[in-house]
Amino acid sequence: MKSFFEGIEDLFVNGLFAPFDFFRFMENWWAANVINWLFMIVGTAAFVYWMLQLRIFDQNNEEDKSISSHSYL
Repeated sequence: MKSFFEGIEDLFVNGLFAPFDFFRFMENWWAANVINWLFMIVGTAAFVYWMLQLRIFDQNNEEDKSISSHSYL
C-alpha cells in the first residue's frame, strides 16, 4: 500500500508539477506568476458571466421568491 501512495507522489512531484519548477526559479516576478494571473483572469471572467446570467433571470422574474421552505421565515 505504501508503494501506491509513493507512486501518486512521484506522479505529481516529478510529472504534473514539474513545469512549475521552471517558473519557481525565474528572476522576473511577472513571468513567474503568469499562471496565477491566468487563473485570476479566468476566475474573474467566470464570475462576471455568472453575475450577468443571474441578472438576466432576475429581470425576467423567473425565480420563485415565495417563502414556503421554512415556517420561521
